[in-house]
Amino acid sequence: MAKRSSFSLLNSPFSLFLPTRGNSRLYLFSLLSIFSLLLHHLSAASATAGRPDFEGFDAEEDEDFAHGDSISGEFIPPLRSSPPPISLSTPTPESHRAPPAPDSDQSQIQSPPSDQNPNPGSFVYWDEDEFEGIPQNLISSPENQVTPDSTSAEKDLHSDSKVPKKLGSYSVEIACVSFLIMFTINYFTGRKENENLALAWASKFATKGSIFDRNFSLLGVGETEDSPLLLQEGRNVFKFYASGRRFCTGLLATMELKSRHDLISRLYDMVVPCKDEITFEVYMNDDAMDHVVFALARKKLAKTMQKEVRDLQRFAGLVNPPNGRKWVPEELQVVSESKEVAGDLITDAVLDQVFGDKAYEKFGKGFISMHFSDQYLGSNKKMLVFKFALPSMNQMADMARLVALVPYYIDLIGKYKLSSQARSKTEAARSKVAQEMYKELQNARQDAMQKKKAEQRRKLEEAEAKLSAEALRRKEAKERARQMKKAMPKMKMTKGH
Repeated sequence: MAKRSSFSLLNSPFSLFLPTRGNSRLYLFSLLSIFSLLLHHLSAASATAGRPDFEGFDAEEDEDFAHGDSISGEFIPPLRSSPPPISLSTPTPESHRAPPAPDSDQSQIQSPPSDQNPNPGSFVYWDEDEFEGIPQNLISSPENQVTPDSTSAEKDLHSDSKVPKKLGSYSVEIACVSFLIMFTINYFTGRKENENLALAWASKFATKGSIFDRNFSLLGVGETEDSPLLLQEGRNVFKFYASGRRFCTGLLATMELKSRHDLISRLYDMVVPCKDEITFEVYMNDDAMDHVVFALARKKLAKTMQKEVRDLQRFAGLVNPPNGRKWVPEELQVVSESKEVAGDLITDAVLDQVFGDKAYEKFGKGFISMHFSDQYLGSNKKMLVFKFALPSMNQMADMARLVALVPYYIDLIGKYKLSSQARSKTEAARSKVAQEMYKELQNARQDAMQKKKAEQRRKLEEAEAKLSAEALRRKEAKERARQMKKAMPKMKMTKGH
């Protein structure tokens, strides 16, 4: 019997799970216990898989677990050992509401606000004892849990707040654009101001019936009556030409105005003021001007001219005021080749009209300098140069007496003759200067020849340095043969008789 039972167990292993006649109830109880343990184990595993703090699980499953099963329309809380009491809060406009299920209609439940659910609109249960032993930085509190929809909304709001930049971020661009606008406006307005100033002078002194029209037969840059009076060479440079008068071949007036069209120059002029100037250059005939070297200017400028201007440096010197005679005011200084020339050119009429004490305060404010020379450095040696400051357009008549000096001195210099004594002194000075200039020219030529020889010698030495040793020996042998041939006595062959 024992052998038969052992044989049946070996041949049929499933017989172990079959109950015997007396143990059927015990067998059913054991099966129910095993099934209950398996069910409890599966429920615990599903609860653990729903936590977002464990790796390997998606956030969407966590949200589904936290919000519960919305398909059936009923709320299913997560399975935990000891869940806290459930409380609902009414969602406010500031809170984020989870989207409802597409196939279900959820009713809105209102209840008083509760402190146990800090995030209204979402059902999240927090148990600190459940995560005992886990670092606190890995545990996310309900306050820090943000749904994906709220995160995207906050990002959109944050990005929208950055779109309108502050005005201060465009400060460099605004400054550059403003400067360009100001520069453009100033360019056109400044150019117009200079043109109006030049035209105001021409309408006062170069039109029909004016002082230049009475003293010159041809005005302007052309040969016809319709030719323009002024020639504009730049935005602030204007020229006027006149000819057809005795003692001179012509007159050229150059107006150098402020650079009003340049914004930077205009700003610089506010710090260092400058004046609008006009320069008259009179080209005298060769036979209409005697030996005259004379200049009149303000004291500081006169001293500078005497040191830097070539003809004044060689022939003229500072002249002290004569005794017992009217003279120029103390602000001015005379530079002349002799006292006789200075006394003859500063006449009583000039002192009464312009350079007297009373007249100078009223009419001589725009005077800068006068320079007469028969040894002028340039294409034309005999020149009269006047330099005045231009007034404003409304006060152009104030320089009428200064402009009248130009034709006055053309006639005075054209008729002026030196005395024999003064002429002998001026001729001696000019011959001495001519000899000095000739010596300077010879010295310059010698210096040029020496520099040329030194350059040739340097090039020859560089060429010899580049030669090879064999070529250098051949050259030295050729040079020795030439020297020996040169040292041998010359013999002359004669025919014997």
